[in-house]
Amino acid sequence: MTPEELSQALACAVKQAVADGAVALAPADIPDEVRVDRPKQAGRGDWSANIALQLAKRAGVPPRDLAAALTPHIARIPAIGQVEVAGPGFINITLAKAAAGALTKKIVEAGESFGRGEDMAGLSVNVEFVSANPTGPVHLAGARWAAVGDTLARLFEAEGAHVVREYYFNDHGAQLDRFAESLCAAAHGEPTPPNGYGGRYIKELADGIVQADKTVLETDRETQLEAFRERGVAAMFPEIKRSLSDFRVNFDVYFHENSLHTSGKVERAVEQLKESGHLYLEDGAWWLRSTDFGDDRDRVVIKRDGAAAYIAADIAYFRDKRQRGADLAIYLLGADHHGYIARLKAAAAALGDDPARVEVLIGQLVFLARGGERVKMSKRAGTVVTLEDLVEAIGVDAARYAMVRSSIDSSLEIDLDLWASQTNENPVFYVQYAHARTSAVARNAQAAGVERADGFAPDTLDHPSEAALLALLGSFPATAAQAAQLREPHRVARYLEELASAYHKWYDKRRVIPLADEPMTDTHRTRLWLNDATRQVLANGLALLGVTAPERM
Repeated sequence: MTPEELSQALACAVKQAVADGAVALAPADIPDEVRVDRPKQAGRGDWSANIALQLAKRAGVPPRDLAAALTPHIARIPAIGQVEVAGPGFINITLAKAAAGALTKKIVEAGESFGRGEDMAGLSVNVEFVSANPTGPVHLAGARWAAVGDTLARLFEAEGAHVVREYYFNDHGAQLDRFAESLCAAAHGEPTPPNGYGGRYIKELADGIVQADKTVLETDRETQLEAFRERGVAAMFPEIKRSLSDFRVNFDVYFHENSLHTSGKVERAVEQLKESGHLYLEDGAWWLRSTDFGDDRDRVVIKRDGAAAYIAADIAYFRDKRQRGADLAIYLLGADHHGYIARLKAAAAALGDDPARVEVLIGQLVFLARGGERVKMSKRAGTVVTLEDLVEAIGVDAARYAMVRSSIDSSLEIDLDLWASQTNENPVFYVQYAHARTSAVARNAQAAGVERADGFAPDTLDHPSEAALLALLGSFPATAAQAAQLREPHRVARYLEELASAYHKWYDKRRVIPLADEPMTDTHRTRLWLNDATRQVLANGLALLGVTAPERM
């Protein structure tokens, strides 16, 4: 029995208790589902429900009394072996052995679909992440967003959403000017301009542009800058796409900021705001009345010189996403973008849209360490560490896993020595090794003639290590759904580590392949079902993180 099935069965038991007169509740107070969680203390059953504490006030009785009144009705559920009231009114539930063990067959038969849900079915979600300027390689913060954004997209898809992964190229404005000036200076052998871009890649890029067209240096400086801007962006674009693709991150849409200006979309968005009265003219500039929608101050949209401010493109961009069918626009931004939360929501409201259709996730900084000291310099980019530096040091699997394992709300330090090691202290190795071990058990079982189809006796999975493993397997769909709902992919990584630990403990206690002097029984065959169910859930969880599930290590 899965937690979802148990939840629905408990709700039916509550309804029956009300119908029998054992509990006094109004129809509106009877839940459609009852939340179940794993007990915090071992030996307190497979699942625990706090429904009595939630409904006691409405029922007009103490929580323990309400729990006691519900217990006989819950005990009638065929899949439940034991029910007891604990603490202030918790209802602890132990599943019948056969019901608990039957989960293994459900998982194996469901295969890759186990853990998928429909919480976001029918929802179109635009997830914009990385979105680095085309002025250099993807840096470490961008690498974190690449892993987190892609994992969130996978989680949303697993919950039934239609997801568009989008990369926003900031190819308009002052940063591109500094990029062009840096390339031009490098081509002439001049020092890097103030606030310009340095590093070996700038010199390589400039040399490549000159080699392709030596006449580029024969024009006036302004023409040179325009050429270096255009050709520099054209050269960086495919390099950024390649490094992200090598990181298993591919986008459905590569959106160029400059297209908002050249297509007239910025002007049309501004005109809409003027017509609605949400823009006002002051000191020669046009201001958005963003304080009317919760922002801390009004924002300049069109400057006094007639040039569009950054927020003008942001407004047009959100409007464009909605026109392309996005029900929800999620932005993954760096630690220095907190002001964008209120700003983008205000822009949505000013356009007459629901601010809830905008979500801004802010991620904290990432640092690398080796030998107890932080790594400060990239070999190629000069002043920053790049995605390619990270992958070269620890590999794609470890890099992706390390980036999503911690909450984005906290800064992250990646110990390169740890994540490159093949030890149980390395979290991704620990989880992948568990999957490889399940695969080895399956291979050895086949060689020994242990076949799942020959017999299934779920009631024989009666060891405490099996109960713990089954409870974890059953909680995978809820874990994935919660990770999607809360936008917290690290929950999947931590779950996989807990599952791997439970599997290793079970492996040490129970045998799938009988010893030479032992007969082959349905118990061994059923343990193979449990082994293979664990393998499937480990693989499904790793797939959500974009990490491989090796069969041999």
